[in-house]
Amino acid sequence: MKRILLVRTDRVGDVVFITPMIRELRKAFPDAFIATLTQPHTKNIIINNPYVDETLTDDLSKKTFWKVVRELRSYNFTHGLLMMPTERAAFQMFWAGINTRIGVGHKLYEVITGMKSVSRNNYQPLRHEADYCMDLARKIGVDTTDITLQIFITEKEKTEALTILNQNGIKKEDFKIYVHSGSLGSAPNWSEDKYLKLIAAILERFPGNRTKIILTAQEMSKEFLSNIQDIKSTRIINLSEKLFDLRDLIKVIGQADIFISPSTGPLHIADSLKIKCIGIHCHRPMSCAIHQGLINKQSINLEVSDENCKQYCSADQETCGIEKGLTIEEVIDSIIKLKE
Repeated sequence: MKRILLVRTDRVGDVVFITPMIRELRKAFPDAFIATLTQPHTKNIIINNPYVDETLTDDLSKKTFWKVVRELRSYNFTHGLLMMPTERAAFQMFWAGINTRIGVGHKLYEVITGMKSVSRNNYQPLRHEADYCMDLARKIGVDTTDITLQIFITEKEKTEALTILNQNGIKKEDFKIYVHSGSLGSAPNWSEDKYLKLIAAILERFPGNRTKIILTAQEMSKEFLSNIQDIKSTRIINLSEKLFDLRDLIKVIGQADIFISPSTGPLHIADSLKIKCIGIHCHRPMSCAIHQGLINKQSINLEVSDENCKQYCSADQETCGIEKGLTIEEVIDSIIKLKE
């Protein structure tokens, strides 16, 4: 019987991208023992997943390195899949005695530990990150092209989310447009000033008390929130301080009618929950819609054009022109399409 460990100890969106391979591994090996190793907060993405037997965590601190090794060793894993090169995880898997270890590329520590490898071929042709992750599952026998993202919310959590909304003046029948303006530097993004203008435009184009704008980004600045208050609209509700952990955010996102965000973790969470989304993407290969875009067919990826990228982005890509490359009107038009 295969005992398979999936290791993804980086960001929220990256962990969302392994949810298709979890499902496809279970389909291919129904009797296998399947576990994940993530950071403690990203474990919330895997909770309630019916295809996973165990969710293990690593806080990435020096003092817990051997603790994690001992825990991994206790499970007698036969296979370890490391989706992104990570020296710490490569050595942990080695010392845990996992016989078949598969990573990406040929880093020195991967060679030293005798790790097998799949190649991303310098991202040619460019594919979605979830599909690159699936390559490791394909390496051990999975045969699929299905990279549909999945996060599972219980009925109890749905009720809890509705309670949070109701306590903040948001009714179930309201049309709920979520604006998640933050990215924590994980993806090119608009300025808060442009998001402020977007919110004002939504209020103007979609009048009436039934349409609510819900803010969820915890990294919103005090100045931005002050400017939001100056708009003096009861239709704008800031829930960022009501969401105490990632699981709270997940279950509240599950109640959205439309979710607007840069290409960052919360957008991919919404995508996995089959919410209608509008994703704001840079044109650069590692940030574009092909590699990081929305997968569910009812959503819209907005990407800076090649022409605008050449005009507004620096040649060394240190300066991103996403601010000028996508307009507020494009987002408004996308909302109209999704409401139809």
